[in-house]
Amino acid sequence: MALARVRAMALTGLAGSLVDVEADIAQGLPSTTIIGLPDTALHEARDRVRAAISNAGFGWPAQRITVALSPATLPKAGASFDLAIAAAVLSAAGQLPAALLADAVVLGELGLDGQVRGVPGILPAVLAARAAGIPRVVVPECNEAEARLVAGLAIWAVRHLRELAAPVEGTAARTAASLPPPGEPGGPDLADVVAQPEGRRAVEVCAAGGHSLLLVGPPGAGKTMLAERLPGLLPPLTVEESLEVSAVHSVAGLLLPGRPLVRRPPLQAPHHTASVAAVVGGGSAAGGLRPGAASLAHRGVLFLDEAPEFARGVLDALRQPLEAGEVVLARSGITAAFPARFQLVLAANPCGCPHAGTVRCSCSPVERRRYGARISGPLLDRVDVRLTVPPATRAALFDPTPGEGSAAVAARVAVARAAAAARLSAAGWRTNAEVPGPVLRTRWRPPVAALRPVSAALRRGAITARGFDRVLRVAWTLADLAGTALPAVEHVEEALSLRAPTGAELAA
Repeated sequence: MALARVRAMALTGLAGSLVDVEADIAQGLPSTTIIGLPDTALHEARDRVRAAISNAGFGWPAQRITVALSPATLPKAGASFDLAIAAAVLSAAGQLPAALLADAVVLGELGLDGQVRGVPGILPAVLAARAAGIPRVVVPECNEAEARLVAGLAIWAVRHLRELAAPVEGTAARTAASLPPPGEPGGPDLADVVAQPEGRRAVEVCAAGGHSLLLVGPPGAGKTMLAERLPGLLPPLTVEESLEVSAVHSVAGLLLPGRPLVRRPPLQAPHHTASVAAVVGGGSAAGGLRPGAASLAHRGVLFLDEAPEFARGVLDALRQPLEAGEVVLARSGITAAFPARFQLVLAANPCGCPHAGTVRCSCSPVERRRYGARISGPLLDRVDVRLTVPPATRAALFDPTPGEGSAAVAARVAVARAAAAARLSAAGWRTNAEVPGPVLRTRWRPPVAALRPVSAALRRGAITARGFDRVLRVAWTLADLAGTALPAVEHVEEALSLRAPTGAELAA
């Protein structure tokens, strides 16, 4: 009997757990058994691994082979265990030195010809290996750039199973690479938006404070244009934020070849037919849990165009991530958490007819109220900035004066964010939108005179207690943009005006 052990990595969300892949070769009828809660793809690994070993020039043992994945109670999913299983079998058969991979984590899928194919989730897996004190990681060559983003351990990139036995030139272990610079901001420019001074101001305020935004107006008013230009106003991601965002995209298999690191705030704009699983994440314990658009928009913008057309359950599922900054998916026997600190942008028409917001609209007040009620009050109450966008006029459309570009606005946003970060860093927050209401009302409370407008609105029932806190957040952002140490009454009044479209007004 021969026994060998190789380590791999199982991902639950972004959290990695070391897995011991043990191969035992014993006398008996030729067979291969994989145990330890494997999913369907992992069950099929025995056929892929056998073909890959044979076609790579090794000998497949004609004996009873048992492959155990430990810990046995942890669900394992995907084809990333193929290379580790092959290495364990070859080591047990004496065709690979037992000490070759003793200090390494092995990741990769095998083709039938022995080629090592890329797998999703390399970045969080390598991060987990470093946290566990593993000095080396074996990865597919096509995932090498992604793996080398992690400092503190050696990366061994292989393109074929044969390279495990006889490393060729250029496949030796290499240390981490330096992170690439963010590059120039791309995407659409705010200068393309004609007129809409209130909308431009609202987008700038949201970018400066990390606030959520609701835009209500007729079709063609510019709501989508404003929302799509919000990411271009945000500062580049820090190194820590880039690794967070890239790890989520890695698990989803969305990192582009040659661009393993996301350096700019992402924009996610799912279609209104998207399901709850597509927006907040889903999957099963057996097949693995996957991030949704909310997590893919982490540190960026989640834009829901035609928001009332989304299913009510999809919209309400965003309430918890808006407050907590993460999505927690619970399935039988497994729980996974994905980061989801995004800026939510909702765009809605006054009603559902083709002529919404124009004189040709024939919708009754009841129909408009029913259409607006598709966005629940609790979700609307969590939106910091809510603005009615008027239709563009003919004079504005033909005005030759260009609007202010994204670069100039982004410079002001960067200054305001730096001021907020300096004030909040000791408490562990970065933007005003992250500060809880009780802290705003105690530690960073504006002067009593400045609070009179919002206090009066609270007394007459125009805003809720949560809305009171939202107004304070926006007021601090306006103060940061103005370069003042404390919000003044004009900042509170403007913050209150930026919260004008209440749920009743949206439905009217």
